[in-house]
Amino acid sequence: MSSTVSSLQLLSPLYSDNHKPEFDPAHPQGGDPLTSNVNDQYNGVEYHYVYLVFCAFIVWLIIPGIGLLYGGLARRKSSLSLLFQSIMVVAVTTFQWIFWGYSLAYSRTASAFIGDMANFGMKNVSVAPSPGNANIPEIVFCLYQLLFCACTVQIVIGGSFERGRILPSLVFAFFWATIVYCPIACWTWNANGWLFNLPSLDYAGGGPVHIASGWAGLAYAFVLGKRKSAGQTSHGKPHNTTLVFLGTVFIWFGWFGFNGGSTLNATVRAM
Repeated sequence: MSSTVSSLQLLSPLYSDNHKPEFDPAHPQGGDPLTSNVNDQYNGVEYHYVYLVFCAFIVWLIIPGIGLLYGGLARRKSSLSLLFQSIMVVAVTTFQWIFWGYSLAYSRTASAFIGDMANFGMKNVSVAPSPGNANIPEIVFCLYQLLFCACTVQIVIGGSFERGRILPSLVFAFFWATIVYCPIACWTWNANGWLFNLPSLDYAGGGPVHIASGWAGLAYAFVLGKRKSAGQTSHGKPHNTTLVFLGTVFIWFGWFGFNGGSTLNATVRAM
């Protein structure tokens, strides 16, 4: 048996195959930064979480990308509201994630179906090794997964395209993330989840992101009904193809962070 070590490993003089941070239940925060250097446990493997932070910021491009895409596809009078809505959805989802979303999806003491309140309000979410990869601090893992949730909810809210008002859609976004996304994410990616232990081979969100958001967006559109066009026989063409193009490019580029970051690992090994 042979192994191929990536160039990132070779460039890291402190890297050791035997070195891997371990989660200590007695110190769920990863240590007290006032009395010790909590970064010591990551000596030599820092590039893993630097890579994930980089991927997180790339994924963030999907958020304005969806807003630009929706805005360009809409009529001129609806464009600004869709752009504004894309940012407001992220604000609401961020609050939901910090409030209880992360805990419902990724708490270490979750059931097979949904997490508990162990990390409510970001309790103990700090520099301890994350449940996704021990080489990544939990706060970095939480940030990356927040952007997954935000992008998913934003796709769902596309169902209100020229149909619904902003404020009700934001309320819907909060509850949809809580009732639908978090449980499915727990099933699929939490080590206690029933799909995870089948095992499910979901990689970068085929179930929790694409299937869930697609069907939910369709249902949302059906409930809100057809778009209304006062005095028009058709809904008109997209008002700005340049915005559609820019939004598509942002989404396309952001998907590199979506898929690449889902490895939760900056190295690739062949055994």
